[in-house]
Amino acid sequence: MDSEQQLNTWQPDIYDRNARFVSDLGSPVLAMLQPSPGERILDLGCGDGVLTEKIAASGAIVVGVDASEAMVAAARQRGIDARLANGHSMRFEREFDAVFSNAALHWMREPDAVLAAVSRALKPGGRFVAELGGHGCVAAIIVALEAVLARRGINGAAHIPWYFPTAADYRARLERAGFTVDYIELIPRPTPLPTGLEGWLDTFAENLLKPLQPADRKRAVAEAVELLRPVLCDERERWTADYIRLRFSARLAS
Repeated sequence: MDSEQQLNTWQPDIYDRNARFVSDLGSPVLAMLQPSPGERILDLGCGDGVLTEKIAASGAIVVGVDASEAMVAAARQRGIDARLANGHSMRFEREFDAVFSNAALHWMREPDAVLAAVSRALKPGGRFVAELGGHGCVAAIIVALEAVLARRGINGAAHIPWYFPTAADYRARLERAGFTVDYIELIPRPTPLPTGLEGWLDTFAENLLKPLQPADRKRAVAEAVELLRPVLCDERERWTADYIRLRFSARLAS
């Protein structure tokens, strides 16, 4: 089991029910990619392949990689050339015209290793277009979960599974990896949660909830929900997560 899989156990049916918004809201970064017929494109962290399928519809030749066996299987069911791979240690060599990634890089907590692998995978002059969680993403949710864990004597900060960089931090890392950054921006994006906060926690917060005893987990989730209700829930019981995205487009040196 690689480091990315240890952070979260992805189940395609739960993901589809609670988190389909992830691919639905990926259209802007997909538009930035501008895939062309015949291009070879790598989808890094392809998940169940919904966006990979859209890239392939352009006529591009697409390979998807993901660290979850279940997600790779789901992508293959869509006809995607999906492969099990860790983003930190991919072994592609100068194979792709572009690398695309949506909502995956923040799960890969060794960003310089990921950027080195992306650089190896790209042909000279190849482009890297992606969106990930940015600095301040789900800050309210993290604070609430840390408070709930602290009541139980658990250091929640030690269990945060995400890397949410500033634009300046990620730009510097891209440039050190040999990229020229054409565009990079932090974008606040309040995100409606179709199955409420509990559905989001069930899908994305496994690592933070893992230190809890099973009998206490439901109580802890209920406490977090009540802490966040005044901030993230409206009068009609509609929940909205405090997402901030980091979107960028960069080119590898020729």
